[in-house]
Order: sequence, then structure tokens, then C-alpha cells
Amino acid sequence: MITAHFVWIFLVITLLGVPIAFAMAAGPIVGFLLSGHAGFLQILPQRLISGISQFSLLAIPLFILAGEIMNTGGITQRLVNVADAFVGHLRGGLAQVNIVSNVLFAGLSGSAAADASALGSVLIPAMEREGYTRRFAAAVTAASAILGPIIPPSIMMVIYAFVMQLSVAALFLTGFVPGIMIGGGLMLATRLLANRRGFPQRKPRASFRTVVRATWAGALPLLTPLIILGGIVGGICSPTEAAAVAVVYAAFISLFIFKTIGLKDLYDALRRSMITSAGILLIISTAALFGWAMTLSGLPRELASLIIGMADNRYVVLALLNVFLLIVGMFLDAGPAILIIGPILAPTIAHFGIDPLHFAIVMCVNLSIGLATPPVGLVLFVTSSVSKISVVEIVREMLPYYLVHIVVILLITYIPALTLTLPRLAGF
Repeated sequence: MITAHFVWIFLVITLLGVPIAFAMAAGPIVGFLLSGHAGFLQILPQRLISGISQFSLLAIPLFILAGEIMNTGGITQRLVNVADAFVGHLRGGLAQVNIVSNVLFAGLSGSAAADASALGSVLIPAMEREGYTRRFAAAVTAASAILGPIIPPSIMMVIYAFVMQLSVAALFLTGFVPGIMIGGGLMLATRLLANRRGFPQRKPRASFRTVVRATWAGALPLLTPLIILGGIVGGICSPTEAAAVAVVYAAFISLFIFKTIGLKDLYDALRRSMITSAGILLIISTAALFGWAMTLSGLPRELASLIIGMADNRYVVLALLNVFLLIVGMFLDAGPAILIIGPILAPTIAHFGIDPLHFAIVMCVNLSIGLATPPVGLVLFVTSSVSKISVVEIVREMLPYYLVHIVVILLITYIPALTLTLPRLAGF
């Protein structure tokens, strides 16, 4: 049977440390050979090419490029200054600044790894100088960096919308409330930790003039998500066109307004974006091949039948799916997980009448949290690299923040109105 061959081959190869893109290609190829279906190999090149021959996928490299230009153009420090003006006076204020900065930066980059790297390199040393342990500074950075793929624009959501045939604009709108809830929950947990551990209180409340000055300096970067989302929701442009506008806008303000980058910096941003985009598009291409093999095998139907047999109550099913997604997120990066798991779970969602948009944000939040959970959370490794602290130490310090993540998942899972109200008001 095709299923038994290619799925197990994929799992074994992945556990051996082979990059996920090559593992997803090798599974079907070897599986077809072993199962006596070598004739399917003639169709593989077509499936690989068709997997990325979609106009909507152009939004991914463009959003990545916009984020790279913003990073290179010194936008990070401007956003940190905005956050500092509003919350820097609180006890544990610099930790709060870290969280608020991640909320603001999430609306620019769309990537958790980019947020952890850009903000971590600025704020972790600053927090250490203020008297925080480096371990705690790294934990705050990792816990809040997951907001990158949740608050729009989000590369993860573009991939999900492509795979599951949903509106990118609608999915973007579902991310605002969970993102604010996680940010607020992390701030509350930090306040409690600050009182218990006696974290430093940095300075008096910023004056009105300081707040206005910092906000004005960060106003142009903060307009980026409004331009993107406003264009998409307003029907002015497609997600791909909005991403192109974001690139032009980011380049314009960095080159001509702030004058913080030159042509060489722009070239470096283009080069890094091409490398990152190539890896993501390769994964999408091989995932399309893997998904086609799954369709031929009937695996999605079998899994749907298994879940339906375990429970006939949608609330129990949602709980099972949450546990499943959290486990998947611990071992797979968010993009490959969506590409592999999304089509498998689609029949189950349809059977129980779960709103596809509601499940989309539940899955995206779960997988985003997976980026900061061991053993292979990408954000953990990025933060560990920036802070020079081991992943184990960061995870131990993050335990209170994991509780915040789980509470938010439960709330958005069982109160759909939290995530669906905005897209419904916008007409989706």
C-alpha cells in the first residue's frame, strides 16, 4: 500500500536529520518504487512545478523582502523607542518593552525567526545591562516572537490560505485578536513575575512630549501593516500586489526618508530574501508532491475516519486536534506542517461543521507556539544563538509564558467569536 511506504519513509528520513524538503520528495519517490507504482514517477516533475506555479505565492518572497529592508533600515530601534515611551516606566519595564516591540514588529516582518533575531539582538543585551538575567531576557524574546506569524501580515497565513483555498484577507483579520490576547497575557505574566522577583523599574513615566516624539519617529513604519491590510480588505489590491507595495514603501522610507541604508544594503537584503524565499518555495513544491501522494493513498480519509471514531462531539474533536497540532508543532516548522497536515485534516473539519476560517487561526496559533517549543522550535534556536544561552535554560524560564499560550489557544478554540467577528464585520 502506498501509504505505509511513503509515510514511514518520510518519517524515518526526517528523524535522520535530512532537510524537510528533501524528505518530503524522497518519501513519495521511494514509496512509489517499493509499492510497484513506478509509473507515477513520470508525473513528479509536473507536480513539483505546479506546486509553486501560483501567482498568490509571489506574496511570500515580497513580504520577506519588505521585512528584510525594514530590518536593515534600522526600523527595529524606532519601534523599540515607541514601546519604551509607553511601557518603559513599568516595573519590569524593559521586559514589557520587549513584548510590545514584538507586537509592533509582527506587523512588519510576518516571521517569528526574524522578530527573535532583530529584536533579540537589541533587547537581550539591553535587558542584561539593566539587571535582568540573560536567561529571562531570552525567554521573554522567544515567548513574544511567536506573534510574528499571528499578527498580520503573516507568511504562514499566506501559505495556509493557498493550501486550503481561503481568503488571505479574511485569515489576516482573524489574527489580530489572538495576537493582542497573547501580547496582553505575556505582559500580565511579566508584571506578576516582576513583582515576585523584584525586577527593576527603569525610569519615571515618559513625558507627553517624549511619547509624541517617539510615536512620530515610528509613525511611518507603523503605517506598513495598515497599508497592506487596508489595500487587501478594501479590495484595492491582491495580497501579492499589497506585498509589492510594502516592498516599495519600505525601500522608499529607508532610502529617502530615514536614509539609513544604501544600495549595497539593499543588495544584501535582496540576497538574504532570495535565499530564504528559495528554501520556503522548495518546501512548498515538495509538499505539493507529498500532498498528491497522500491523496492517492487515501490517508486523509483514513485519519478523518479514525478521529470520527474516537469522538462524535465537535468540542472533544477540537481538543484532540489542539493536542495533535501542538505535538506536530514541536517537531515540524509551521510552513511544512501546514502543507502536510492541512489537507489531511480538511475532511475532519468538514464532517464536524467546523468553520474553516476558525480552524485556520486555531491551527496557525498552535503551530506558531510550536516555534518556541522543544525539541526543534526554530525560535528557540534563533534566540539561543543570539543570547548564547542553551535551549534547555530558555525553555525552563518560559514555563509561565507557555501557560499564557495555552490559555489563549483554549479561548480562541471554544469562543469562535473572538476570531471570527472581525472578518464577519468586513464581509467575509
